[in-house]
Formats: sequence, structure tokens, C-alpha cells
Amino acid sequence: MPETPRGGFFEEARARSELGLAVFLHAGDPPLPVLRDLVVMLDESGVDCLELAVPFPGSPTDGPVVRRSADRALARGVGLAETLGLVADVRPALKRLRIAVLADWSHSLRTTPPADSARAVADSGTDALLAHGLPPRLRPAHHEALRAAGLPEVTTCYPTSPPATVDEAAAHATGYLYLVAHYGRSGRTPAAGHAALAPFVGSLRDRTASPIAVGFGVSTAGDLASVALSGADAAIVGTAGVEVVERAGTTGTDPVDAYHAFTAALGRPATTPR
Repeated sequence: MPETPRGGFFEEARARSELGLAVFLHAGDPPLPVLRDLVVMLDESGVDCLELAVPFPGSPTDGPVVRRSADRALARGVGLAETLGLVADVRPALKRLRIAVLADWSHSLRTTPPADSARAVADSGTDALLAHGLPPRLRPAHHEALRAAGLPEVTTCYPTSPPATVDEAAAHATGYLYLVAHYGRSGRTPAAGHAALAPFVGSLRDRTASPIAVGFGVSTAGDLASVALSGADAAIVGTAGVEVVERAGTTGTDPVDAYHAFTAALGRPATTPR
């Protein structure tokens, strides 16, 4: 199995009392050879985590920018095998970046036994798996398969999720817990701002010792500062970065340079030590 970086998600940022930074991209957008260079750049520039999505069509929670990205990646023939191949290829070049693979159950995981999927993901050198759209009846087998493979799990919940859903997400978040800032599609900032999530983040602290990362509508340095005020460990930047890749493709500019400038401008706000 390829060697993975030491330590858990966002530990270095927490040690510096800084907000951790995760970014979302589809495997295959930009094309895999270019994406490999982009991943190495993320590692070298101090980004903590790449949430690498296996592309799938028609996501109900994604806005048009992310949907177009998935369509471009699918048109390039990228699926789970190609995504894991990229991780295995780039892993030896990485010093600190963690990679969490997001895979849709219906499109990428449904036809493979959970134990086999978990082992394949773990063997690629992936640091954690987020299973999107997993039916509730299959969750116990999924959790057990990840435990058996030694593969950390990323779970999700909303501030409006029922208490039982929040408890389950907290109980199984061995990688990090992804707090989706609001119900709806990605790319939209919650009306009250991310700092207003502070009471809910505090309640999650009573349920889990794993890091809490806030996503949806996080696109600017101001948004990151607002996430830091919520008490979360990290911010997840998705649509805005995907749009940088899209724009580079239409203008013929280098997506690696463009994405580097984008992440540098976000900054890393300070957090209150816990």
C-alpha cells in the first residue's frame, strides 16, 4: 500500500491556530495529467485537504458550475478506477496533503461489495472516503467495511438534520465531519453567514472529537474568516475553485497557476485554540 502522510486531517493548521483549508475538485477536471500537477501544487502551497470527487451526473445538491465540471470529467472517461489511479500515482510526491475521495453510491459503489470498495480505496493511498447518497439500510455494512480496511470515513450533516442523523454522522466521522452550511445547492452562501453556525458547531463538539469542516458557499477570504468565527476546524471551498478551473479552460490559461493564485488569495484566518 502506498505510504500516506502522518497525522490526522487539519492537525498542522490546528497546531498553528489557523483555520484548515480543504478544496473540492472533480477527478478529470482539469484532465488527469494536469490535475496531477495541481495536486502537487496544493501540497507545496500548504492546502490541508483535497476532496476529490469521482464524477457522476445530475447531482441534486450541486449548482451548475459543479455539474458542468462533472460532465466534463465524465466526457473524459473518468470513473472510480481512474480516480484511484490518480491518487496512487501522485501519492509518493506528496509530503502533507490529505486526500478524501467522494464517491456516489449509485454511480460508483453500488455494484461492488462494500468490503471490496473500501479495500480498493484504501489501497490507492486515499486518506478517507465520503460515500454520497448511501442508502440508510446499507450504512452499517459500509461503516464496518471502512473499519476493516483501516480507512477513515468522512460523514455529513446539516444544521437542520434530525438529532439521530447528527448523532450518526458524529459517531462515524473518523476522518472529519463535513457540516453542510445550508440545505440546497452548492455555491450559495447561507443567509445568516457561516459565523452563525457557532452554536451548532459547539453542539457537534459534544458529539465528536474529529475535526469539523464547513462547506457550501465558502468562496472568499471573508467567508473563511466567517467560518473561523463559527469555531470549525476547517473550511471547504468548492464551487469558486471549480469555476477557476473552468475559466482557465475557456481562456487557455494555466489552471495550475490560476488555482494557486486563487488559494493564495483566500488566506488562512486565525482560530481560537481549543
